[in-house]
Amino acid sequence: MRTNGKKTKSPATPIEKIDAAREAITYYNPAEEREADKAPLQPKLIRRIFHYTNPYAARRNWLFILTFIRGIQLPLLAYLIAATINGPIAHRNLREIDHYAAGYFALALFTIITIHFRQRFALELGEAVVHDMRSELFGKLMTMPMSFYNQTKFGRIISRMTSDIDSVRAGVQDVAFVLVVQALQMAVSAALMAWYDWKLFSLMIILVPFIWLVNENYRHEMSRRLRKVQDSWSRVASTLAESVSGIRVTQAFVRHEINAGFFRKLIDVHGENNVGVAQASAVFVPLLQLKSQLFLGAMAFLGAFGVLRWHGWLHMDVGDLVMFFFLANLFFDPVQVIGNQLNQAFMAMAGAERLFRMLDQEPEWVDAADAIPAPPIQGRVEFQHVCFEYKPERPVLTDISFVAQPGQTVALVGHTGSGKTTLVGLLQKFYLPIRGRVLVDGLDLNAVTGDSLRAQMGSVQQNNFLFTGTVLDNIRLAKPHAMEEDVRATLEALDCLDLLEALPQKLQTAVTERGSSLSFGQRQLVCFARAMLANPRIVVLDEATSAIDTVTEARLQRALEILLRGRTAFIVAHRLSTIRKADLVLVMDQGRIAERGTHESLLRENGIYARLHREFVNKNSEH
Repeated sequence: MRTNGKKTKSPATPIEKIDAAREAITYYNPAEEREADKAPLQPKLIRRIFHYTNPYAARRNWLFILTFIRGIQLPLLAYLIAATINGPIAHRNLREIDHYAAGYFALALFTIITIHFRQRFALELGEAVVHDMRSELFGKLMTMPMSFYNQTKFGRIISRMTSDIDSVRAGVQDVAFVLVVQALQMAVSAALMAWYDWKLFSLMIILVPFIWLVNENYRHEMSRRLRKVQDSWSRVASTLAESVSGIRVTQAFVRHEINAGFFRKLIDVHGENNVGVAQASAVFVPLLQLKSQLFLGAMAFLGAFGVLRWHGWLHMDVGDLVMFFFLANLFFDPVQVIGNQLNQAFMAMAGAERLFRMLDQEPEWVDAADAIPAPPIQGRVEFQHVCFEYKPERPVLTDISFVAQPGQTVALVGHTGSGKTTLVGLLQKFYLPIRGRVLVDGLDLNAVTGDSLRAQMGSVQQNNFLFTGTVLDNIRLAKPHAMEEDVRATLEALDCLDLLEALPQKLQTAVTERGSSLSFGQRQLVCFARAMLANPRIVVLDEATSAIDTVTEARLQRALEILLRGRTAFIVAHRLSTIRKADLVLVMDQGRIAERGTHESLLRENGIYARLHREFVNKNSEH
């Protein structure tokens, strides 16, 4: 297309616009970029991580003791070798050689025992800390309001629970204690070398500025690169979880190649970040090793002259030179180990930051401090000028007021997005109103705890979730100790026992992930029975019969008349068959109650409800 003689791009399609926006959001997040520049080794985070070891103080303290012992064992072995060479070997005393050898082997055996228990206690402590962290995070997730899940990607939650906590595990069971061992080994080796020959040891002082400079650059660069790895992996996990959950939509709209291309970009970025870490290690690790090679070469040259030629200030015995070589290796070997452990420390800090950020996230609302358990409710529901919005200045419900008496059935109808599901969400205290009050039996819901209120309610959603287990287990979810006879009685009252008994193993039929082994209608029947088994005083049916065929629905309608007698029911439905017998019909339109009344009275008004009724009748007549 050309405009004013200039060639212009064709307008992007809606799908292309969505993909472009999604890609921009995925690849650039200013907040995450700013976080990537932070120094990860924060004392506050380290103290908080080790706070989780307090319940296991005895094991942790023994681990520190074993770590200290382990840090001095190898330098002591090197000292014994030098003492043996300078003592009984130099003086050709075979009896003393036996004593020295026995002491050496005893110390070596003790070293093996120390390694065994240090590693065992470290693994046990790491697993205990991870267990408590995951339990705490799961408990936090179970208490967060629905608004949290509306704003947080499922993949990010999984990433916190798995990779981030595993990074912290490595920090607890490996990094802290390995660093202590290596640092002690270096300190003891340096002390022994300085004590035996401070002149030769002073050669290493020259390398200190170089060591410090390389380590500082290594720490900052690896910190930045490892945070990018953590961030990109979080996006990969999040996208993977979303793609698997929405596989039906992907296949239905033939989005395989588009989604696969998008995912390939994500893993390309993650791969580039991992390669960046490897490149940084390839530069810095050889530099860290170079200083040991320089020192060992200089020490070999000067030490050889000290043993063979000089008898003055640089003179040293052969045993001392051998010990210096052993101790020098013990001094420099930990450098690479410490470098690797610092990598793990950076990852542990990044994982801990993410984990604690989620643990510290304050819910948008919680039960009031003086909230009391809800007393046994009768079912009177009143909305008084209720307003609600998910985002500021974007109202979803406006000035909602009505009263439902105990035992009444209230039907909520209206076009998609009119606020029906939000209204029943407020009734179940999944959200709190911005203004106005929701009352049950005259008691403001703000004054009672959400759990005690929902325990006396039953809910069936359009897309209900079934857990892995059996059909019987899923029906007994709200009442775990119910007998199988009670479950069967509920199913008989619902007039659907035969439908579930027709399954291969009847009520013991295994339910696979998300209930995929059952048909959609069967899943909803299970959820319906689950809600009814709890004997609720208030029942919420959010388009609960939309996926059930007409014959099954007719059977349910007969059961509903009995099961809902004496209970307050809120029915969100598009099928008029579930609305005709309602005591009160609320017609929702753009977050307001546009009309109210019974089925017959609303038809006589010839308004919105009458128009919806005509559309429904015409649609059915076409079929």
